[in-house]
Amino acid sequence: MQTLVVDHPLVAHKLTTLRDVRTDSPTFRRLADELVTLLAYEATRDVRVTDVTVATPLAPAHGVRLARPVPLVVPILRAGLGMLDGMTRLLPTAEVGFLGMIRDESTLKAQTYATRLPEDLSGRQCYVLDPMLATGGTLAAAIEFLFARGARDVTAICLLAAPEGIAYLDEAFQGGDRPIRVVTAALDERLNENGYILPGLGDAGDRLYGVV
Repeated sequence: MQTLVVDHPLVAHKLTTLRDVRTDSPTFRRLADELVTLLAYEATRDVRVTDVTVATPLAPAHGVRLARPVPLVVPILRAGLGMLDGMTRLLPTAEVGFLGMIRDESTLKAQTYATRLPEDLSGRQCYVLDPMLATGGTLAAAIEFLFARGARDVTAICLLAAPEGIAYLDEAFQGGDRPIRVVTAALDERLNENGYILPGLGDAGDRLYGVV
């Protein structure tokens, strides 16, 4: 598994405002959207393309287009929805699937409650959107779900990650030959006793949509 912490002043600037407890939900949503687009540039560096030739007003030009099957973007409900527009702005031709997963706060294990994905993902590059990589259980379950349906490789885009979550994914997929990447804006210090990232930014879903 590969982990990339994107080191860019604009990424750090937007993340700092997201962390601020004074940032209201409309501003949080806008900044999360912008931050995801910045992260997506790095996350899609290895997106598959095919060579093409197009006619310019003056002469033929060689270039590339996204290969088929097109990438699949998979936000993990509900907080991952707040990252979807920022991702599809960069990949407007991508298809979108949904995974509804929730973490049991007593066991910290992920449970799946909804799926809306193609049954066959053979040859597909998948991009999972999950704001917080904390314990790693939810993301590991989502990645395993996609590979079970035949995904070619999986890249996870996270606003924040904790060392414990990265270590969990490393162990869960150790020795495998399936390409997995995690792209994040920051690797924070640790998890607290409740499994929340410190210093973190609080509950991403609540800050995006309010407490429900």
